[in-house]
Amino acid sequence: MASADEGPPAGPGPLPPADPRGPVRLGDDAVAVIAGDGTVIGWTRGAEALLGYAAAEMVGRSAALLLAGAPDTRRTAAIAARSREGSGWSGQISLRGRDDRLIDVDVRVSAAFLVAGREGFLVSGRERTPRWTVDGSVLEGFLTRSPVGMAVLDPELRYIWLNDTLEQFGGVPREQRLGRRPADVLPGLLAAPLERLMRQVLASGVPVTDYEYLGWSWSDPNRRRAYSSSFFPLADAEENRIGIGYMVLDVTDRWNARRLLALVNEAGASIGSTLDVQRTAQELADFAVPRFADFVFVDLLETPLELGRPGASPAPTAPGDWAAMRRMGMSSVRAGCPEAVVEIGESVDFVPPSRDLHFLATGSPYLLPLLDADDHTWAVDQPVRASRIKEFGLHSLISVPMRARDTVLGLATFMRSQNPVPFDEDDVAPARELVARAAVCVDNARRYTREHTAALVLQESLLPHTLRGGTALDVASSYLPADAKVGVGGDWFDVIPLSGARVGLVIGDVVGHGISAAATMGRLRTAVQTLADMDLAPDELLARLDDLVMRLSEEEPAGGKADRGGTTVLGATCLYAVYDPASRCCTMARAGHPPPVIVTPQGAVSFPDLPLGPPLGLGGLPFESLDVELPEGSLLGLYTDGLIEGPEKDVEQGKIRLGRAISREGLPLDELCEAVVKELLPVPQPDDIALLLARTHALRPDRVVSWEVPLDPAAVGSTRNKVARQLEAWGLDELTMTTELIVSELVTNAIRYASGPVRLRLLLQSVLTCEVSDASSTTPRLRHARTTDEGGRGLFLVAQLARRWGTRYTHRGKIIWAEQGLPSSPPPPVPTVGSPPVPPSPPGSSG
Repeated sequence: MASADEGPPAGPGPLPPADPRGPVRLGDDAVAVIAGDGTVIGWTRGAEALLGYAAAEMVGRSAALLLAGAPDTRRTAAIAARSREGSGWSGQISLRGRDDRLIDVDVRVSAAFLVAGREGFLVSGRERTPRWTVDGSVLEGFLTRSPVGMAVLDPELRYIWLNDTLEQFGGVPREQRLGRRPADVLPGLLAAPLERLMRQVLASGVPVTDYEYLGWSWSDPNRRRAYSSSFFPLADAEENRIGIGYMVLDVTDRWNARRLLALVNEAGASIGSTLDVQRTAQELADFAVPRFADFVFVDLLETPLELGRPGASPAPTAPGDWAAMRRMGMSSVRAGCPEAVVEIGESVDFVPPSRDLHFLATGSPYLLPLLDADDHTWAVDQPVRASRIKEFGLHSLISVPMRARDTVLGLATFMRSQNPVPFDEDDVAPARELVARAAVCVDNARRYTREHTAALVLQESLLPHTLRGGTALDVASSYLPADAKVGVGGDWFDVIPLSGARVGLVIGDVVGHGISAAATMGRLRTAVQTLADMDLAPDELLARLDDLVMRLSEEEPAGGKADRGGTTVLGATCLYAVYDPASRCCTMARAGHPPPVIVTPQGAVSFPDLPLGPPLGLGGLPFESLDVELPEGSLLGLYTDGLIEGPEKDVEQGKIRLGRAISREGLPLDELCEAVVKELLPVPQPDDIALLLARTHALRPDRVVSWEVPLDPAAVGSTRNKVARQLEAWGLDELTMTTELIVSELVTNAIRYASGPVRLRLLLQSVLTCEVSDASSTTPRLRHARTTDEGGRGLFLVAQLARRWGTRYTHRGKIIWAEQGLPSSPPPPVPTVGSPPVPPSPPGSSG
């Protein structure tokens, strides 16, 4: 809003660019946005209804095509010039519609603005309607009793006529106005910009509408008011300008509401950005300076006082009875806040006059329009503050108690010094709203800190901190508990690195919400990690997990613990999948859980027909697994039922929505995961949800090499030589010695103690893995050999050389594997070398 001593307000700021793809409903009038070169860049439904042209036909074409006659370049240039000056233009233009019908349109052109870096004009119009007439008495009554103040002034800006409303607005009798200029009757400097605008209108003939300004009148000299004025030239039959018409409307309530709304909206984006008490207090102070005050400080109680609750302390009646407050936020128009008596973080006992603390308990703001430092309350009780008040010219004050949910949190104080306008009653509402918004944020932060610490610690300990898919998978996840206040729930997921470059993916859902469900989830997640480390197949892992759930359920007393805040595991669901990047095969099984979603690199979406096993804890029913070959770059999505059920509880429709959302292209995996959840759950959900996305990678052929090993001890040496050459080709000479020893021991044991066929496989991924497979299902055993034993040290040696080792079983036998870490910067691998015949070497020692 322009102030009273400023010129006319500038044109509107940049407007959002119109969408050329179709009409936009802006109102009943025909509205278009026209660029400075005359090109149509925006077209509304109203324009389409008036002229018959659709947006697709007009956007990008010249607006001159709509004119009924030849373009008047001089008139067009004059209109554009006025609009560039910020005045705008209105008048009548004849246009030709699509049906070739001539249409007389009342047109209004806005001030120029920028649209996506281009100059633009907002042009609105409405078809002219036939005029109607009224008799003189009706017109006179309308003008006299209109709620809008009206006046007519001569070319010398002397009042000739005014209506009753304007007389009431100004508080100056009609007889004292007639024959005088506004400068003679309006208070202060209010008349100067008004007369400047009137002369401008008389000189140019272009009206000025809706000029808003702040001022005061003789009828209410103690309160600022907002007015909206419009000025237009008056002409005789020969178009000679014989005066000016003047209309004014009191828009104080509208201006105050708009200021309050704008202030609160801005505050919503600036205050409470974090759940940190001190940060929120500082954000309140920073926001209010200089928008609302010149010096602001926020003091919070070290121990918030809860009122109106059983056992709550009574409201204090004197400063000494009040708990200690601490300065938590402060801001000033002067650098360093020199007005302050205490610094941020220090204790403070500031309470405004009259030192009555009841206003803190009731929440009523305290307004002090005139702050007198010589008053006894300041000079005697707070001499240091009194001296700062004098030194920096602090002249007006509003103190607002900070309360939320029947809890007194502290006090926010606003003061003015450089701004000469004192606070008044109109300023109390904005101050109250600012503090109320900040108080809720402060209380939320305080409660969050107190109530969520335990829940967050539990959540951090139960859910994986990082997801490691290695080089086999890119993974991303999203987890949303139904109870946002507690912050944890019963849904869970995990990514478990397995031997042989494989990765296990698991997702589960525990019945219930909150901390008890999260505790149960933690027990199941730990169990799955332990079982996965045993390299169990997915169906066998679920069978073992089902047994565990049954035992846990049997441990609960009759009726379960859930009613008393305990845990329950009966009815939990789970899906477990193992992806092998060497074969691109994904083996999966589920226990009462929704099937995964698969998106191929070509965008095809499918939900594999995975056999549905029973939920965990029922027992006695088998689980079946399914092998699915995934092309490299496929997207595998594991989710809980809360993501697809939706408010209508239609699972099939939910799966369709999930497939459509997850198959979008062009988003990184993390952003895709977030976008899917946001699209499927636009509002708070009644159930916990978890989503785990994995993008598959295949192990490159040059990173895998395998050999058949004859059942002959002499083959150990040739196998060692093949391994050495392969490591040299991979640039891993540093690992040659240890790898040869590991291979020698594992191959020797397989030849000596197992049955064929025996096969050696090397995998180069984030680690170097040696695998020796045989047809035996005998479990190898690590033992300590005695000093007199000739053998028995093989697996012990492997355990010392490898980072980790283990055994997994297949339908053909078993695989013993050992992993070694890679050197810090190994050269990129080269194609696998062949294995030419080599002289036999002595076999390695037996295990």
